[in-house]
Amino acid sequence: MADEKDNCKESETGHDDSVVDSPDIHFEPIVQLAPVDVKTMEENEEEFVKIRAKLFRFDNSADPPEWKERGTGDVKLLRHKSVDQFRLVMRRDKTYKICANHFITKDMELKPSFGSDRAWVWTSLADFADEQTKPELLAIRFANVENAQKFKAKFEEARKIVAKSSSDDSDSDEESTALTEKIGDLKVSSKEEEDDSEKKLSEKETSEHDDGDKKT
Repeated sequence: MADEKDNCKESETGHDDSVVDSPDIHFEPIVQLAPVDVKTMEENEEEFVKIRAKLFRFDNSADPPEWKERGTGDVKLLRHKSVDQFRLVMRRDKTYKICANHFITKDMELKPSFGSDRAWVWTSLADFADEQTKPELLAIRFANVENAQKFKAKFEEARKIVAKSSSDDSDSDEESTALTEKIGDLKVSSKEEEDDSEKKLSEKETSEHDDGDKKT
C-alpha cells in the first residue's frame, strides 16, 4: 500500500527525485565580432548646453521663398577642451542626421522672431550640415520661454568668450581675417530679405498655433 501511495504521489506532482537537472549548455559564437569604436566627432569637446528644440531654415530657392522645417531634436553648444571655440550642433530625433553644424563667431547675433517670445533667428556664414559649407539663415523654436532664454544666455556667453579670445590672440585675428576673405564671396541674405523671412516665420508660427487651437 505504501508503494502505491508513493506512486500516486509521484504521478500527481509530476516530479521524480531520481531525475537530475540537466546542466547549463553554452555555445561559443561561430563568428567573433570585434568591438567597434564609434566616433561622434565630439571627443575633444564638452557640452556647454543642450536643449530640445525645432529648427527651420529659410529657403531662398523656393518660389516664393519660405521657411522650411529642418528637424526636431537636441540643439547643443559644444566647447572645445583646449581652445576657446564653440560649435552649434543639432541632430534629428531617431535618425540622428545633422541639421545644423557651425562655429559660433563673435559677430553672430540672435534676433527675436516676430510674434514669438520662444524663437530666435540668426545667420551662419558657414554651416556644414549638408557636408558642404554654405551660408544659412536659421530659426529655432523652443517649447517654452524659459528654454529660449536659457539658450540665448548660453549663446551670448559663448560669443563673448570667442570675441575676447580673438581680441587677445593675434593669431586668431589673422585666422578670422582669412575666414572672412574666404566666405566673403558667399551669398548672404540682405537685411530686407532677413526681415521678410522673419515675417514669414512669424506667419508660419501663427498658422500652426491657430491649427492647434482648432484641433483642441
